[in-house]
Amino acid sequence: MEWMKAVSRLREQRLPGVLVTVLSVRGHAPREAGAKMVVSADGTWATVGGGNLEALAVERSRAMISSGSVEPEVIEIPLSDRAPYQHGVQCCGGEVKLLLEPLPVVPSVAIFGIGHVGLELARILARHDIELHLVDSRPDQLVTERMGVLDDAVANVHVHHVPVLPELVVGELPSGTHVLVMTHDHAEDAALCDAAIRRDDLATIGLIGSSAKWARFRRKLAEDGNPAEAIDRITTPIGLPGLAGKEPATIAVSVAAWLLHLFVAERNPAHREAKA
Repeated sequence: MEWMKAVSRLREQRLPGVLVTVLSVRGHAPREAGAKMVVSADGTWATVGGGNLEALAVERSRAMISSGSVEPEVIEIPLSDRAPYQHGVQCCGGEVKLLLEPLPVVPSVAIFGIGHVGLELARILARHDIELHLVDSRPDQLVTERMGVLDDAVANVHVHHVPVLPELVVGELPSGTHVLVMTHDHAEDAALCDAAIRRDDLATIGLIGSSAKWARFRRKLAEDGNPAEAIDRITTPIGLPGLAGKEPATIAVSVAAWLLHLFVAERNPAHREAKA
């Protein structure tokens, strides 16, 4: 179906849209209940009936996209020559109820280092509708036996085995990605932090580790020419400050909860306006 392909295409391209469905029909109408179309900021796919009906659906859908709305809406449109119209008369004589469901851009998270904590965190995040990138330079961390725990993932999981220069993956991540650095190698962590702060379009950059580790990293990043304001974009420690414990599962729960708070804030229009 064309509308299903359009939904997949928008998701792959990380573009928002609206799925429009003919919810119910009373009397005569161009399409039957269940007909669907997809609307993006600059395109449409499939049809719910054309004419004034469809033009109003597209107009309202694009207003929802522009405002960042995540709540579905129902609109009723009469098809009568006596009804108010904006885009031409449709006099089929019926009435159509349309359901407009936002198709927001889902959060993107990249975990660098799929060790004990990284895998536990991946297991939690995989239960959410997100794009999840898992990156490790060690092949044994990404074998099927370990990754099998993600077989029933809701998330769209991308596994990256990068034995050399894993920091190159940073440059390939979608804009707005939340980057979490937790590898087995402090030198690798430092290189990843350096690559991340050189991008100004990442949502957050989180680093796991002690205050002593961060002091060394901060000094090294500054010596490498990174300005203080760029270095300050790195959050460390990560997770909920009130949740103590060093067990991998506890750390993973703490970091996942922290991220979920960020996802909620990103969906809040006031948050987006504050960042603009």
